[in-house]
Amino acid sequence: MDETPKSSLLSLQPEAPIPTAPEAPNPIFLRELPKHDEKFRHALAHILLPVDLLAAYGIDPVTLRNKEGKVMVRTGHSEDGMIWALRLLNDIDPRDPLMEIELSDTPFNRIAVNWVAMNDPTAPRFNVDRMPDGSSTLRGTAQRNIPAEVAAMAAGLAPGQVRQGLRHLKRLLQDLEQVFALMGQYEFDIEPLYYHAAILFEHYGFRYARGENFMKRIHQGFQPDGGLYTRLDGSTPFRRPKMAHSIRGRSWAIHDGILDEPWDGVKMYKRLGVHAGVDTASGVPW
Repeated sequence: MDETPKSSLLSLQPEAPIPTAPEAPNPIFLRELPKHDEKFRHALAHILLPVDLLAAYGIDPVTLRNKEGKVMVRTGHSEDGMIWALRLLNDIDPRDPLMEIELSDTPFNRIAVNWVAMNDPTAPRFNVDRMPDGSSTLRGTAQRNIPAEVAAMAAGLAPGQVRQGLRHLKRLLQDLEQVFALMGQYEFDIEPLYYHAAILFEHYGFRYARGENFMKRIHQGFQPDGGLYTRLDGSTPFRRPKMAHSIRGRSWAIHDGILDEPWDGVKMYKRLGVHAGVDTASGVPW
């Protein structure tokens, strides 16, 4: 006896395309989001929130509330509308969000990822973002809390990290691609603040708009006969010879100012669904 439900997909007539599928791209920019339906804006944010991560930290994956009924997601625009940010909070340690994303419109009619971070609230915290007097280090780019950085490095963290991450970055970047697809954007930009971040983005399929030769020169400089390697003289905790042999070690040495020029001007971009295959530090472990 055939028990196939009569309401199966085969019985749906006529078959039609998704009504919202555009015939041609109609890019949406961050400054335009406030004009769009609130449900659309909510859906964009929700795409970036993995349901298993929400559930693991006691956040309802539908309502985005904790057990006390508090909404644990914050989004906001800058006054000019050019910057949009999302923060996923937690009840374990409110000093750091589980997830933090900041996007911005660029002067070239593109969207850039300014910052993306994920923090394990159960892991030890290292105050690399604050000086002893409480002033901000701007993620270590304006001033440095050296004792905190030494402790963070010893714990296996990279420059800029206040805690161990959640190992969700690859999936977060994939989710960002879904968001940009909904916004009609084929590409998005990123400007890595640190050497290790640029290498991570290489692994996740990004291509250089500027700085690929610079990255290759850095790699050559850390070879045994390279100029950067000779500067790993032990003069600071971040300049020991072994730093040349890992991405994280190199990043700490660069953060410590070992280059002849400042870490600046490296720009990358990702085309949706395309892995660029760039590798400027082949064979170097994390």
